[in-house]
Amino acid sequence: MTSPLLSEQPTTESLANLLIRVAKEDRLAFSELYESTHRKLFGIVYRILKNQAVSEEVLQEVYLRIWDKASSFDASVASPITWMATIARNRTIDEIRKNTLPDSEVDVDFDLIADDSMTPDDSFAKSRDLLKLEACLDGLESPRAEMIKAAYLDGFSRQELAERFGQPLGTIKTWLHRSIKQLQGCMNL
Repeated sequence: MTSPLLSEQPTTESLANLLIRVAKEDRLAFSELYESTHRKLFGIVYRILKNQAVSEEVLQEVYLRIWDKASSFDASVASPITWMATIARNRTIDEIRKNTLPDSEVDVDFDLIADDSMTPDDSFAKSRDLLKLEACLDGLESPRAEMIKAAYLDGFSRQELAERFGQPLGTIKTWLHRSIKQLQGCMNL
């Protein structure tokens, strides 16, 4: 029997519900969560490590952490996929720091990896910037704010966005380009 969740793109709400069930140690929910998200999370891990075997091992550890930490998920702080992507990214960075990768084609730009040691001033500035970004997103025409979030927070491809929003690929590219320009203008005020 196939879950209805597996037949379509998972929504933020459906993933949040699965995480709530996973927090209660529901193995079926965990299986559905894995089926709904493993491709996206593997992509995140693989883009950093560029090594399939190690990426697969790290992904297993990512899902163990998701299982263990599901009860700490807070939908008011982040979307489910963003929360899981953060776990994946942090676990991948830990793998790099352990320096256990074989000499391979790994070329990591460490300037792109966030420094977790923020000062209180940094934290305040980041909070202020996030509030401003939220206000700027609210200023976008509907459904463009949702599209920006899906593209840049949830990792949807342009093609996935075209399918989700029922628009031609060219329209999606134009909307994203214009929306980003509008956000940049708003953030620079």
